[in-house]
Amino acid sequence: MRVVLLGSGRGSNAEAILQAQQEGRLGRARVVQLFSDRPDAGILALGPRFGVPAAFVDPAPFKTKLEGEGEARFIAAVGGCAPDLVVLAGFMRVLKPGFLGAFAGKIINLHPSLLPSFPGLDAIGQAWRRGVKITGCTVHHVTADVDGGPIIDQTAVRFDAGMTLEQLTEKVHAAEHALLPAVLASLAG
Repeated sequence: MRVVLLGSGRGSNAEAILQAQQEGRLGRARVVQLFSDRPDAGILALGPRFGVPAAFVDPAPFKTKLEGEGEARFIAAVGGCAPDLVVLAGFMRVLKPGFLGAFAGKIINLHPSLLPSFPGLDAIGQAWRRGVKITGCTVHHVTADVDGGPIIDQTAVRFDAGMTLEQLTEKVHAAEHALLPAVLASLAG
């Protein structure tokens, strides 16, 4: 199963996937390319480290969504890899119908909450401010409904009394780093 990873930030989830791949824990899944919408994103530095091609794709003209010329560039770049699966690993853009249609049924996302609770931005902060006792992370299929696609798997994280936002964030990220590679291995069969 050919996997393409998209990310916008430091790439900790992509690193967990690549580490699992290196250790033989992804089954038949194989990351063939990393792409980022930010030229300075940490995810791009993972490519040379793990022997996987990594490239910036210009997302312009929009800042928070993938549409227009930027969307066309991403469709061409990702499509050129012939992916079986496109994984959004911290990709901070809303996908629009063109991209969704080009890779229909092949896009999954990792979200830092137990969806349907706390969709959208700052999910861990939302959960922390709300004072929930259990939060976690979700891997789901991507649809036009932001963070609303069918759920593939979830991991719960207990919110202990007195825990800081930073501590909760660490616990959720640790759960993400275990869940996403496990889901990839499961999907690859």
